Amino acid sequence: MSVELELVSEHRCFGGVQRFYKHASSAIGLPMRFSVFVPSQAESGKVPVLFYLAGLTCTEETFMIKGGAQRLAAKHGIMLVTCDTSPRGAGVPGEDDGWDFGTGAGFYLNATQEPWAKNYRMESYVVDELFTIATTQLPGDASRAGIFGHSMGGHGALVLAQRHHPKFKSVSAFAPIASPTKCPWGHKAFGGYLGSDRAAWAQYDASLLMEKSSCPFPKGILVDQGLADNFLAEQLYPEAFEAACAKAGQPLTLRRHEGYDHGYYFISTFMEDHMAFHAERL
Repeated sequence: MSVELELVSEHRCFGGVQRFYKHASSAIGLPMRFSVFVPSQAESGKVPVLFYLAGLTCTEETFMIKGGAQRLAAKHGIMLVTCDTSPRGAGVPGEDDGWDFGTGAGFYLNATQEPWAKNYRMESYVVDELFTIATTQLPGDASRAGIFGHSMGGHGALVLAQRHHPKFKSVSAFAPIASPTKCPWGHKAFGGYLGSDRAAWAQYDASLLMEKSSCPFPKGILVDQGLADNFLAEQLYPEAFEAACAKAGQPLTLRRHEGYDHGYYFISTFMEDHMAFHAERL
C-alpha cells in the first residue's frame, strides 16, 4: 500500500532533481518530512539508494543544503534520502526544553518509555517506512542500499546498519557518537527513551553491538573524525568503536584529521570520499 506523498518543493540540481516531501507517517503517528535527490540515471530504472541520518538539531534540509553531496550522487548515479531528526509536534511535555533530547533529537531508536513511546519511533520510520517509500514509490533499488550519517546520525547509521544487516550493504559515518552508553548525550537520551535498563541501551550502542559481531561488513566501514572537534573527548569515543571492530575482525578505516571540527565544513571536505566508498559497494 503506497503512502500519499505531498511534494513541498522541487529543484533542478546537477541534471537530476532535489525534492522535499511531507507525508502522514504510520510509524510515527504524525506528519514527517524527508528529502530526496534523484539523479538523472533514475530515468532509465532503479538506482542505488543512500540514506543519510543528520545530527542533533538538524532537519531534512540540513544535509541537502550543506553537505555538497548532490554533485557526487549525480556522478555516481546514486539516489540520496534524508529525513527529519525526530517527530515534530508530538505534544510531549518537555520535548522542546533542550537541544539534545526531544525535538530534533530522536536518536534513531524506538522509544519504550512513556510518554515518548507513542511517537518517538525513528528506527521503524527509517528502516521500514522510509526505506519502503524510497524503494517502491521512488526509484531506489532495495538490493543496493547504504546508510551514513553525522554525529547523532553517525550513531544511527552504525547502529541501524548492524541491527538491520543485510538490508544496508554499506555504512560510513562522520564524527559519530560511537559509544552512547559512555557519554552524557547517550545517558540523557537512552535514560529518557529507553529507561534504566542498560541491556536495552546496549542494543543501540554501535561499539557494544560490534563487539558481539563477526565481521558484518567484510568490505569495510569508513569513519572520519576531526581532531579539533569540541565534542570528541566527552561525547564521541571513536576509539571504542575502533577496539570493537578489531575484536570482531571488522575492517575499519578510521581517519583522524588535524584541525577539523564537528561541523559541515568538515563533512563537506570528505564527502567525496564517502560517496565514492558507497558507490564502490553499491
